[in-house]
Amino acid sequence: MISRIDLRGDALPKGPALRDLLPRADFDVSAALEKVRPICEAVHHRGDAALIDFAEKFDGVRLTSVRVPAEALTDALDQLDPAVRAALEESIRRARLVHREQRRTTHTTQVVPGGTVTEKWVPVERVGLYAPGGRSVYPSSVIMNVVPAQEAGVPSIALASPAQAEFDGLPHPTILAACALLGVDEVYAAGGATAVAMFAYGTESCPPANMVTGPGNIWVAAAKRYFTGVIGIDSEAGPTEIAVLADDTADPAHVAADLISQAEHDPLAAAVLVTDSVALADAVEKELGPQVEATKHIEDRIRPALAGRQSAIVLVDGIDEGLRVVNAYGAEHLEIQTADAAAVAERVVNAGAIFIGPWAPVSLGDYAAGSNHVLPTGGCACHSSGLSVQSFLRGIHIVDYTRDALADVAHHVVTLAEAEDLPAHGAAIKARFGGAEQWARGGAEQWTRGWKVPGQ
Repeated sequence: MISRIDLRGDALPKGPALRDLLPRADFDVSAALEKVRPICEAVHHRGDAALIDFAEKFDGVRLTSVRVPAEALTDALDQLDPAVRAALEESIRRARLVHREQRRTTHTTQVVPGGTVTEKWVPVERVGLYAPGGRSVYPSSVIMNVVPAQEAGVPSIALASPAQAEFDGLPHPTILAACALLGVDEVYAAGGATAVAMFAYGTESCPPANMVTGPGNIWVAAAKRYFTGVIGIDSEAGPTEIAVLADDTADPAHVAADLISQAEHDPLAAAVLVTDSVALADAVEKELGPQVEATKHIEDRIRPALAGRQSAIVLVDGIDEGLRVVNAYGAEHLEIQTADAAAVAERVVNAGAIFIGPWAPVSLGDYAAGSNHVLPTGGCACHSSGLSVQSFLRGIHIVDYTRDALADVAHHVVTLAEAEDLPAHGAAIKARFGGAEQWARGGAEQWTRGWKVPGQ
């Protein structure tokens, strides 16, 4: 059901050579890019009419309006199962606790007397958030996108999710209910690349956004790449991943269950176990059979995901070698199920999120840990972070210098400008102190002693 990769014995290679030995899904965004290009341009030129046509083509429903009416949000919340509502409310509460602590404050640094640099943090003015609605419904993704945007202070938030024929062209009612709980009333029935294009270009019913975030399939990732430089994006999310670093103290039933929990997302989902224990590897394989048979989505998702090239049990000589492997892999979700798991986790440098010990499974982070589940995939954790309040903020430097503070450093600025053969940069400084002629008479040494132009 799942393959093995034996990296014991020989010294592990470094850098790309090690990464090339590890399992990874085939996910060619470049190839998908050419297929989404005409879709995006159709939305550009035809607006809502294109969105309605694509909903009929891809989702099997003819819309009368792309924007979801306000009463549909209210009705969805009124009809929501009370237990589901309570779970969503608790997920929102915990996410707010964590993301509120991520807020940044304005800070001023006095560089020299009379010279300060202030960094202020300004939220993006408008964001378009995407909640998938293909194989599964993800109200949790609504929470994970909306909460950090709200905590960042984004003044205009819109959300898109695919139209559902089963619900008369509206997004799934649980998606709508989550929006209502969060106070998001601008919701659109648009999916995949069409939703990204709608936010990027704007249409008759939807003003353009400055940024688009949220997970999705390869078409969403390709559309995000298409609009790079036009709008901001969070990431080009690929298939979900779990890596588990475990030793012989791990419970094989827990490990198997956690691998299956990610495999049920998608046939391209990656499930990787890295261990120095052959006994654990054998036990996990034994557990996979009956646990898979006892669940849902077996043939269309779980079996192909576990059997695919992106999933494997990787055998290593020890935990030190296991750490080298998981740091090279850079998993979206990394579980540490070893002796002294917290100390081992401290040595991880590449992961979207780390889950420590037997009582912090990835499923907890998906819904109710308070952490964010929109995380880098495909090894991008080596250079990127998950979605956070910071994703929706821009840092702006404010420079405030007095005349004396500028005079104190002027000769350095002029020197560097001339070293870069940019004399006009230096002239902009000299003009403030009597021009080039006066500068020449004063001399650079006098500037360092606080020389002043007479009469100024």
